[in-house]
Amino acid sequence: MARVEVNAAPAAQEGGDIVSDLNKTIRDTEADVKEGWRKADGNESLGDKAANIGDRLGNAVKDVGDKVHEETDELARDASYEEGRQDEAMRPR
Repeated sequence: MARVEVNAAPAAQEGGDIVSDLNKTIRDTEADVKEGWRKADGNESLGDKAANIGDRLGNAVKDVGDKVHEETDELARDASYEEGRQDEAMRPR
């Protein structure tokens, strides 16, 4: 059983990184498309620039949130793994 837990944790971590990278790429692409549409009229107003900055800041906050979520998941997995090890060590043989 412990062998499965040891192997599952790295796989889950890699999956988290891949999803976060995908989310970041999608957010960046959406922001690029929005900026392109705002520039399409040939006139980039102060409002357009403010909207672009807002989009980028919002994306940065979401990226940080993804990273915090990944780290929290990793800590929870590690704690759960250690708890399982302690339970196994205390089990009478």
